[in-house]
Amino acid sequence: MAERPLLQAAAVVKRFPGMVALDHVDFTLQPGEVHGLMGENGAGKSTLLKILTGAQLADEGSLELEGRSIRPGTPFEAAALGIRCVFQEVNLAPNLSVAENICLGASVSGGRTVKWKQMVDRAQSVLRPLGVDIDVRRPLSSHSLAVQQLVAIGRAVGETPKVLVLDEPTSSLDAAEVELVFAVIRRLKEQGIGIVFVSHFINQVYAICDRLTVLRNGQVVGTGSTDEINPQALVELMVGHKVESSGYSSERPKLTDNPSVLSTDGLGKRGTVAGIEIQARKGEILGLTGLLGSGRSETLNLLFGVEKADQGSWTLQGKPVKKWNARKAIASGMGYCPEDRKTQAIIPGLSVRENIVLAMQARAKVWASLSMATQRRVAGEMVQALGIKTTDIDKPVQFLSGGNQQKCMLARWLVMKPEVLLLDEPTRGVDVGAKEEILKAIQVLCADGMALVVADSELQEIVQIAQRVVVMRDRKMAGRLEGEAVTQEAVMEIMASGSGQ
Repeated sequence: MAERPLLQAAAVVKRFPGMVALDHVDFTLQPGEVHGLMGENGAGKSTLLKILTGAQLADEGSLELEGRSIRPGTPFEAAALGIRCVFQEVNLAPNLSVAENICLGASVSGGRTVKWKQMVDRAQSVLRPLGVDIDVRRPLSSHSLAVQQLVAIGRAVGETPKVLVLDEPTSSLDAAEVELVFAVIRRLKEQGIGIVFVSHFINQVYAICDRLTVLRNGQVVGTGSTDEINPQALVELMVGHKVESSGYSSERPKLTDNPSVLSTDGLGKRGTVAGIEIQARKGEILGLTGLLGSGRSETLNLLFGVEKADQGSWTLQGKPVKKWNARKAIASGMGYCPEDRKTQAIIPGLSVRENIVLAMQARAKVWASLSMATQRRVAGEMVQALGIKTTDIDKPVQFLSGGNQQKCMLARWLVMKPEVLLLDEPTRGVDVGAKEEILKAIQVLCADGMALVVADSELQEIVQIAQRVVVMRDRKMAGRLEGEAVTQEAVMEIMASGSGQ
């Protein structure tokens, strides 16, 4: 490695009202290095990334790029210096085409006219190495979240940065797409580009990173090569204790003979999913799993009434479901935490309290507003019960970490005491500590008699928590497993063959 760091942060301090987000943090990045920045949600990772990329200014400390002092005040200034970032939540313009998104800020205009052919050619050349073969003239919103993430990565890589910051770049990708991203990272590394890599997938961190820096409570608690810090030590540095002490049970959950709360017969929507036959039982977790694009999320959208089914039938609490929509679902005792919390779940400008009581307010009559005392009591109880880390329940939810935002969404439905709770990727984009807490909460809800339908792409996770599993493939049911038959090997065999009991 070079003696002089490519990027160096020294004694960085960042304060917010009532808290110190970063407490004299040191961080160095060498040329041609992939450096993993690790820590639980709320540890300070996002704040450090924002300072490195100009989204926020440090209160104390210094930044150097190639030995020269810098102080970027905006992401544009950081980009001009050669520091570019791809954030976990895709931050592009969905109404614009893929080509326009990739070329935003680039020189593809001639006077007052836009060189459309040049724009399309540039976009295609940027996406080709990522294995993305799409019509770049179509709106970004017409493509899947995974494709949008790859477009965001392509846009950043297309500018050939000195430093590339990747914040959860693989959270929406399947295994093949992850390997495409890794191939690009390795190529950039060979070019001497320094890469800051943030991910909650520990196996991916060890597959691509050279060195790690671990944050906890705004402080650096460990740094070293991936050879020096093994996965077990990494987890313990992140959470500050041994994972086994958390209370989360990974033992095989027991099947029950409890009655079905929700059942479907050939449920589907033309062009979306078809032939869905499931039963969600009281006090059980039904897992939905499958590869990206298999139809997991689409199935949950039908069950909650976000999308209108035009095939099959289903019953809730033994009664036929007719003219279904989300409002009726809520009134009937159903809750839903969607996969994309940023655009489909949280209301960023509202407080933690307001986000938690939102469903309660929606179910109440318009003129029967909830008193402030009730709101504060309910929100306070949920914050304590789920361990939501916030200095104030009136703090805007957008300032919480991803894991704590996810807990707020879970809290929103728990205060409703639903009979059935639908969870789509409940641990997506959260750290190992928050993941444990969320899985533990799911198990407690199951033990208390709730019926849960959990869509999850992480096989190890779904196998550990679900009594029964439905495997999806090509937007159809490919097979089902229950009890001792629920294993990773069995699930993968159904995914590969498309057939199962």
